[in-house]
Amino acid sequence: MEKLADETLKGEVDAVVAFHDGNVRAAITTLLLDCRHLRLELALTEGAMSRGMTRGWAPAFERR
Repeated sequence: MEKLADETLKGEVDAVVAFHDGNVRAAITTLLLDCRHLRLELALTEGAMSRGMTRGWAPAFERR
């Protein structure tokens, strides 16, 4: 399963690193900041939406 995920994401990983001119540290930093921003957005959305709106679905901060 992990090998399949690596193959699927290879092009995206290459694009992210290329966008940062080969600087892997800058690419990781940007991705971590994006994750932080999305977690905040998720927390705000969770507080604003009702259970009926999503038919029982609830957002999760961690992957399941």
